[in-house]
Amino acid sequence: MFEKSDEQLIEKALQGNKRAWLDLLKRYEKQIYNYGMRMTGKNEDALDLMQEVFISVFRNLSTYRGEGSFKGWLFRIAHFRCIEFYRRKKPMQGLEDEPEPVCADPGVDDSLSTHQENKQLIEAMQQLPLAQKSVVELKFFGQFTFEEIAHQTGISVNTVKSRLYVALDKLKMLMEVECV
Repeated sequence: MFEKSDEQLIEKALQGNKRAWLDLLKRYEKQIYNYGMRMTGKNEDALDLMQEVFISVFRNLSTYRGEGSFKGWLFRIAHFRCIEFYRRKKPMQGLEDEPEPVCADPGVDDSLSTHQENKQLIEAMQQLPLAQKSVVELKFFGQFTFEEIAHQTGISVNTVKSRLYVALDKLKMLMEVECV
């Protein structure tokens, strides 16, 4: 059977079709969860972030104008919910708080080396500032263009590139230290 486009599902969801809303959720839940996992480093936080994102999408779906891709709009919401998450968490976070090491996408490849690489990447990403972490996440895991990332984050394309290259240098250094 043919898969409905995001726009078709949105139209039906806005008309009250619960199945269309659930199909839209299912289409993006794994991507949003993995985004949250890489951004927060903790399963519970990733699930909370995913829930907040989809509640925001549900409440604001009627404001989606279709000017860009739905996925881009969705990740823009995820980006701002992530910023809010870090603002709320900052005063409560203790010095001894460390991200729990988990695989961002279990089940895709159960090999030990892949699991270890995912674990190391998530731990290394937790050491990046939020601005750099979000650019890396959107570019490599969300597969957005520099222009789309600039639009989603509200910064210039040059700033996106600068943050990405600085973050990649830091990640390279952190991953090399982990491997020693």
